[in-house]
Amino acid sequence: MGVHDQMKFIILFGPQAVGKMTVGQHLAELTDFKLFHNHMSIDLVSQFFDYGTPSGKRLVNLIRHEIFEEVSKSDLPGLIFTYVWAFDLQDDWDYVKRISEMFESRGGTVYFVELEAELDERMRRNKAANRLEHKPTKRNVEKSERDLLRTLEAHRLNSYPGEIAKENYLKINNSDLEPGIVAQMIKDQFGFDGKDKGQA
Repeated sequence: MGVHDQMKFIILFGPQAVGKMTVGQHLAELTDFKLFHNHMSIDLVSQFFDYGTPSGKRLVNLIRHEIFEEVSKSDLPGLIFTYVWAFDLQDDWDYVKRISEMFESRGGTVYFVELEAELDERMRRNKAANRLEHKPTKRNVEKSERDLLRTLEAHRLNSYPGEIAKENYLKINNSDLEPGIVAQMIKDQFGFDGKDKGQA
């Protein structure tokens, strides 16, 4: 029956507070895809170990890996995964390649969606109610602002033009766009099925 050839894996990436989770929530509503935002694993593990520690990192990676493993073998229509990709770190490139291959090896298709927004807009979104509701570790806004600025100085969190040479790639500057609009753009660009269709 080839259920896996319908699996769609969307990697939704960009800097902190650019709106990945919120766009992902809207995209999940427009489609039948599941949303796995990166804080689901981080916030679970952070109740035991800080994400910065070896134990914290190991558990987060373990949880993500097992979820990817099961979803890539399932007949779910798709998975949206949000990720902060540091383009200056080879480890991050390797990680994206590894998780992409997990889906591709089972007949799935990987889609790369990059969001970018002005820093002042991201600082504003960092305090947004939806973000704080779904991400307990970001509720100390002063700390998350410091983290946001520190990461910005330390790493490059958006790609250079032409750097991502993928067929299914879309980059959106969503500084002035509502998340629902951005989700619709993604759905239209890649021709994803809507909620009531694609059940064949």
